[in-house]
Amino acid sequence: MVGVIGLGIMGGAMARHLLAAGREVVGFDVAEGPTTTFTEAGGSALGGVAAVAAAADVVILSLPSVAAFEDVASQLASATDARAQAVADTSTMPLDLKVRAHEQLAANSLSLLDCPISGTGAQMAAMDAVFYASGDQSALALAEPVLAECGKGVFSLGAFGNGTKLKLVSNHLVTIHNAAAGEAIALARHGGIDPAVALEALAAGAGTSRMLEVRGPMMVAGVYEPPMARLEILVKDVEIITDLARTLGVPLPVFAAAAQLLLGAVACGWETSDPASVHAVIERLAGASS
Repeated sequence: MVGVIGLGIMGGAMARHLLAAGREVVGFDVAEGPTTTFTEAGGSALGGVAAVAAAADVVILSLPSVAAFEDVASQLASATDARAQAVADTSTMPLDLKVRAHEQLAANSLSLLDCPISGTGAQMAAMDAVFYASGDQSALALAEPVLAECGKGVFSLGAFGNGTKLKLVSNHLVTIHNAAAGEAIALARHGGIDPAVALEALAAGAGTSRMLEVRGPMMVAGVYEPPMARLEILVKDVEIITDLARTLGVPLPVFAAAAQLLLGAVACGWETSDPASVHAVIERLAGASS
């Protein structure tokens, strides 16, 4: 049996894929809406974190914030009848936080795996996302077949924490490519080219990127709802990436410039919308300068 704690955009999609694959899935979320969607899809909602850990052999965590992660880790560390042999955390969190949680759970004979996702909510829904998995190899052997039923690939990266490091590298590129796509669509539009035609041509050419392909249609339409991932989540990741780069002494000038566009989108009120909304910031700036 598989447990999913956190049934939002990512966790809910993973739960649905597992149910479609014939798995018995139990889950928990503090919010009523995602829980209802989960049960309507055939999942069994339980009353809390400890209940999921007691029922499932493999538990997947998909959590939106540091506070939520710390709370769930604390509950798992104190669970008295947990049977889970592998706890795969797919959230993007500061590495030192994950290391502390790894130690906490180990004291309760639970093996925490670091398995963040590379992909948007839409990609997860389409099984087009990948997992960067790291940690104890025996526990990973149990979790890997489960994760493989949720996406298009699982990359085993060795020691605990390597998954988060590579996910941060991935989101470094996501931030830059997302901003570049927003600029490109605006540049084409203001250059007199139909943005829909420009998107098709650019996606077929040498300048394409996954962000242009995935978020370009939202930019062309100027519609950033429903979000494939909320802008505020990517902004949280930007802070983590910046801290990692500072610790490692690696300068990220291009990333820093792209991050300012994300912060601009937040200032414009787009924090719960899709990161494609950086395009709206570019359009506002273009209007102000024209």
